[in-house]
Amino acid sequence: MFSLAQTASQVRRDILRMVHAVSSGHPGGSLGCADFFVYMYFERLVYDAKGFSMDGIGEDVFYLSNGHISPVWYSVLARRGFFEISELATFRKISSRLQGHPSVDKKLPGIRVASGSLGQGLSVAIGTALTKKMNRDSHWVYCLMGDGEIQEGQVWEAAMYSGNRGLDNLIAVIDFNNRQIDGDVSQIMGVMPLDEKWKAFGWEVYTMDGHDFSSMRSVMNQIDQNRGNRKPKMIIMKTEMGQGVDFMMGTHKWHGSAPNSEQLELALSQLAETHGDF
Repeated sequence: MFSLAQTASQVRRDILRMVHAVSSGHPGGSLGCADFFVYMYFERLVYDAKGFSMDGIGEDVFYLSNGHISPVWYSVLARRGFFEISELATFRKISSRLQGHPSVDKKLPGIRVASGSLGQGLSVAIGTALTKKMNRDSHWVYCLMGDGEIQEGQVWEAAMYSGNRGLDNLIAVIDFNNRQIDGDVSQIMGVMPLDEKWKAFGWEVYTMDGHDFSSMRSVMNQIDQNRGNRKPKMIIMKTEMGQGVDFMMGTHKWHGSAPNSEQLELALSQLAETHGDF
């Protein structure tokens, strides 16, 4: 039985090997969110991997709004049995189901909406949350966004709508690493103070460490206890882009750049192979 930390190490190896193989992809944010995805899919979410259906009835629904970090999602979906692990080797290749941004045209299990056109995911999650309310389905709806992504105006219209509709079955998470493709978020178009902004839109706001599984559990337990108060939930998740690989941390350089062969070997030397590479 592997620990969450051991699984996250393998997921990080998958991410690096996928983007290296095609010299394309977004490793920085994927590495930064690996712990979160492992926690969600190996401990938190309620789902049926083998019986996946698009409607999501009777299970939790997860949306990735910042779809460019698809490598981390593909790795975790494969490691949880949504599709064969060997398929990770087809990432970003012609006719692959594992496109650079998640798509639904090839019906990859685990993916319910095409994403990567930034700013749209929260709106989709709202529709699902409303539907679950109407159907008296008590499961959660989750949406992960990037901190650079919330510079998009559509996010704030969706935020206002959610607060007005009392969608207390909706949990949104912002990957707060202060990095986007051109530099630091705070220098390009600052988004602070995030907590006060979301509260002003009627949301309940939490902060958590995206690299600490205990922090994730604690926050999710608090959210469970506060369900039913007609407030959607916002988690500001602090992460480090490139987490787990020393030369990829502390910079926006690896937002959308793949490592060369020498860099790959150096990165892999810092990450334990626990489940077997694909």
